[in-house]
Amino acid sequence: MTTATVTGEGGRGLSLQWQMGIGFAAGLLIGLAVHYGAGDAAWVKTLTTYVTAPLGQLFLRLLFMLVIPLLFSALVVGIAEMGEIRSLRRIGLKTLGWTIVASTIAVIVSLVLVNLLQPGSGVDPDVARQMLADGKGAAGSILERTATTPSGMDALLAIVPTNIVTAMANNDILAVMFFALFFGIGLVLVDRPETESIKRAMQGLFEISMRLIGVVIRLAPIAVFCFMFNLAALFGWDLLVRLSAYVGVVVLALGVQMFVIFPALLMIVAKRSPIQFFRDVQEAMVMAFSTASSNASLPTALRVADEKLKLPAKVGRFVLTIGATANQNGTAMFEGVTVIFLAQFFGVDLSLWQQVTVMLICILGGIGTAGVPAGSLPVVALILGMVGVPPEGIGLVLGVDRFLDMCRTTLNVTGDLALATLVASGEDGADEPLPA
Repeated sequence: MTTATVTGEGGRGLSLQWQMGIGFAAGLLIGLAVHYGAGDAAWVKTLTTYVTAPLGQLFLRLLFMLVIPLLFSALVVGIAEMGEIRSLRRIGLKTLGWTIVASTIAVIVSLVLVNLLQPGSGVDPDVARQMLADGKGAAGSILERTATTPSGMDALLAIVPTNIVTAMANNDILAVMFFALFFGIGLVLVDRPETESIKRAMQGLFEISMRLIGVVIRLAPIAVFCFMFNLAALFGWDLLVRLSAYVGVVVLALGVQMFVIFPALLMIVAKRSPIQFFRDVQEAMVMAFSTASSNASLPTALRVADEKLKLPAKVGRFVLTIGATANQNGTAMFEGVTVIFLAQFFGVDLSLWQQVTVMLICILGGIGTAGVPAGSLPVVALILGMVGVPPEGIGLVLGVDRFLDMCRTTLNVTGDLALATLVASGEDGADEPLPA
């Protein structure tokens, strides 16, 4: 399979992004028609529960099944290919530096917009109470997840796994990444003939994972249709109307970061055309928007970095695998705006310093946020309790979270590719593609 086409031979057929775009539009339009034509019919609930939802989840589960071996092998090989600790340190520091720059700008943008537009003052209290009642059950399950989430020093210690097999079984991405970094550094330090077989095995695991994901990705258009059909059939346009002010501020903040900040950095630092950049990464953006999962989008992002952006192998693998968990500007912005919005709604007055603290916690919390749909909600509930806002208030935003999750994941994945482009600027082998 090639990036250009997913059907036919010799370049015939629609490209993957076009197929996903058609699935997206068809799912949205048919879902809206069903919602407004037969929204209360029992068969709609049956269809979404037993047909479209399982098909979408099957696609995600197939991707998640391959994410751990892909992430582990890509990170190990990416570090081993650097060949020396000095190169690893240089790229690692550049990645950290640009992550801090992008995150700082994201904090400023979010604080300015949420305080300027005051979305929490524009919500009808009666509607909000009804939404809170509707979301009470789901909010309760999120709060239960929050109670089991490590925080503080426990969260820091949890990054270092006591058993890597257990960490993989529990889908503990940060712990797996730490072990992969440690293992990759060990391969760099022990540069002997005996370790070459391990490097080749890791390279083989990476290529097998990418090939299998290429097979799974053929299901993407069907999965996209299912995701959008469920969203539109169950919620309709009320999804956006009921919390339009809140949704507007979140989307505006994400849009400023996506279409103002990133293009400026790409032009000034990497000397890249933003228009060409967005053309190159559109497939990864569609995948991220459709699946609402950074982990599920990682294989597509790696392929885009290779075949479209032509980034050096060592940079693409290292930055994107790290960024899928650590560089989550969209998640941090969403969490921060949500906390401040709910504080405004419940009349909890937060000082500017408290708001900055909330945003910094969101950035750090984003590092450990699972790259799966709705993975940031437990972090939001945790922060709400810290600043004196009723954690149950998260039920207010549950109705629109799926749409916003899709938007923030798109920014996360695009931000990872932009970060990789910035880090690659000035590195040797800028035109060297990843091995086939």
